[in-house]
Amino acid sequence: MQRICVVGTGYVGLVTGTCLADFGNQVTCVDTDAEKIDLLNRGEIPFYEFSLQELVKHNMRDGRLSFSTDIAKAIRRSRVVFIAVGTPSNARGQADLSQVFAVARTIADNLNTYKLVVQKSTVPVDTGAKIKALIERRRAGEVAFDVASNPEFLREGSAVEDFMRPDRVVIGTWNPKAEKLLSDIYRPLFLNETPMVKTSVETAELIKYAANAFLATKVSYINEMSLLCEKIGADIKVVARGMGLDRRIGAKFLHAGPGYGGSCFPKDTRALANFSREAGFKFSIVEATIAANRRQRRMLVRRSIEMLARSKGREAAVLGLSFKPQTDDLREAFALELIPALQREGARVRAFDPVAMEQARGHLRRVTFCPDAYEAAKGADLLVLATEWNEFRMLDMRKIHRLMRAPNLVDCRNIYVPDEMTAIGFNYAGVGRGIHLLRGSVPPARRRKA
Repeated sequence: MQRICVVGTGYVGLVTGTCLADFGNQVTCVDTDAEKIDLLNRGEIPFYEFSLQELVKHNMRDGRLSFSTDIAKAIRRSRVVFIAVGTPSNARGQADLSQVFAVARTIADNLNTYKLVVQKSTVPVDTGAKIKALIERRRAGEVAFDVASNPEFLREGSAVEDFMRPDRVVIGTWNPKAEKLLSDIYRPLFLNETPMVKTSVETAELIKYAANAFLATKVSYINEMSLLCEKIGADIKVVARGMGLDRRIGAKFLHAGPGYGGSCFPKDTRALANFSREAGFKFSIVEATIAANRRQRRMLVRRSIEMLARSKGREAAVLGLSFKPQTDDLREAFALELIPALQREGARVRAFDPVAMEQARGHLRRVTFCPDAYEAAKGADLLVLATEWNEFRMLDMRKIHRLMRAPNLVDCRNIYVPDEMTAIGFNYAGVGRGIHLLRGSVPPARRRKA
């Protein structure tokens, strides 16, 4: 059992702290946001993440997990300090490390006994070395410490499962003592024979960027292929399945749609491209991935506007607001680009999402939030399926058709079969499957902005 302090109570920090407590450690999660800490001390969490709230309550009840705003005290009482604060992109695409270095300064000021400082946030290569140098300069006396890199690979919506049953754990250190201590913390995962990748701090820092950029590239690749499919009359769903059955490629992340979003892929691809340029290397594939992602989003926004223009009405319904299912996270969500674009064309927007509507109220103006998908579709001239929540896969599309004023459907996630939708009576547009219009469909008209 170790005494552990986790600085930061966002997705990464809260999941990490809670799961480490569940391993049997004594964990204090700290944050400067007093309101958030008060919420957590009541056993509530500030975002939606499947099964996390129950695990938080369980470990609080058993006395292994606590929350505090007293960062200095938590650091002094702990042997291991995880840094899990945000590293958002700045205007140039660089990772903003101000929060990371602020935590490092606080650690240096409270270095009363040996500490292992573990960088959990996603940071550019050489950040660990900068943290080490900062603490060495600032500490009082010669109290020993080590710095390690332990990148996270948590998917929103399945973060607890990913922590408890990971594909691998990456342990980046510069000496055997730090490696042994960090390895011991993850010893419970040895029972599952989880692979442990033990390497230097610099290599560990790069592994996270390399993994995320590769997955983002798969997303952009299949989206580029979807554009080719539409040019030549092929079906991207079948192309992707044919590719994914090859075990060397795999089916994951080969789903054509509006591109990647969320808290990781956008900022990590931008940061990798940026610090590669600073190192004197243009990472052409990553830069092309970023450009393709932007282009895909713009294409689907245009397609939605064109489909709305097939009717005389201006009522649009959007199903799905979060960037992916099983989360209420709206960071880089397609809906945040789509809805304002529709509104600029004079559309009145109704929307529904199973969990993200409360979050969306702070990001979207002049949107009517509805209690379910059918209420959102009522009287609509356009329906856009923007997020692939499971409940949207089982909608009564005949009922949706009856409720809508004009039968225009843009399926950004290729949930439905085009022929089945046109048989019901929809003008259907998917991704990489062409646009399927009813006979006698009114051509798009030029619309004036309201």
